[in-house]
Amino acid sequence: MSKVKIGLVQMGCTADKQANLDKAIEKIHEAAAKGAQIVCLQELFTSLYFCDVEDYDNFKLAEPIPGPSTEALGKAATELGVVIIASLFEKRAQGIYHNTTAVLDADGAYLGKYRKMHIPDDPAYYEKFYFTPGDLGYKTFKTKFGIIGVLICWDQWYPEASRITALMGAEILFYPTAIGWATSQDEHTNNEQYNAWQTIQRSHAVANGVHVVSVNRVGFEQHGAMKFWGGSFVSNPFGNLLYKASHEEEETAVVEIDTAETDRYRTHWPFLRDRRIDSYQPITKRYIDEEK
Repeated sequence: MSKVKIGLVQMGCTADKQANLDKAIEKIHEAAAKGAQIVCLQELFTSLYFCDVEDYDNFKLAEPIPGPSTEALGKAATELGVVIIASLFEKRAQGIYHNTTAVLDADGAYLGKYRKMHIPDDPAYYEKFYFTPGDLGYKTFKTKFGIIGVLICWDQWYPEASRITALMGAEILFYPTAIGWATSQDEHTNNEQYNAWQTIQRSHAVANGVHVVSVNRVGFEQHGAMKFWGGSFVSNPFGNLLYKASHEEEETAVVEIDTAETDRYRTHWPFLRDRRIDSYQPITKRYIDEEK
């Protein structure tokens, strides 16, 4: 099966964890009713984006994976016959927490999880306070509707992450995301930031010859100082947009893609064929000082 219908759920969240989960499941139903076979939810969809502050109380939002949320989502996956990609705040052990995405297959089976590898630490994005860097490596998941790779938000900026995941056989790259604009910024800065965010991910599609699906949250959070910019999108293997959501509204969209396009693009633009893997050792260094 090469043609797959992808569901994207772009939504706003509240401080009520159960209400957010219920809302997400309702929107998964909406996507399934439109024909979706794989549904991707945004990063940390069961809560507000709590990393705007360093607050120990926020650790109470975490849960084991598998756990209550994956159980509820597994039931929805079984009922609807859809694959669900769910980004959650994982409590691994006392004092060890991860930013983690679980994958449920179309029969509700828990296929595993990916732990976010790149952890940012910026104003209003204090993720290093909460999340231990991922230690599972990069992952692919063999679902009923294809082999998918999952990366998370800050991972978006790193071509190494997309390359490795594609080389592991991912036919589609998914990026659950939570990113926005500071409300104090001007429009020019907003446009530059969004365009850079979208461009880097479309470049992963081109470089690896795969479809890329990015799902972001939308709306004002963080005490009104941050507006999540939505703009979720699907790119084909040559970087062309097949769908782009608004910056303002919640949207549940379904986009059909054809993973068989990967072979055509990789054949005509053979970047993988021409890789000089014998020359890439320096990439494992932090920085290369010429004088040394």
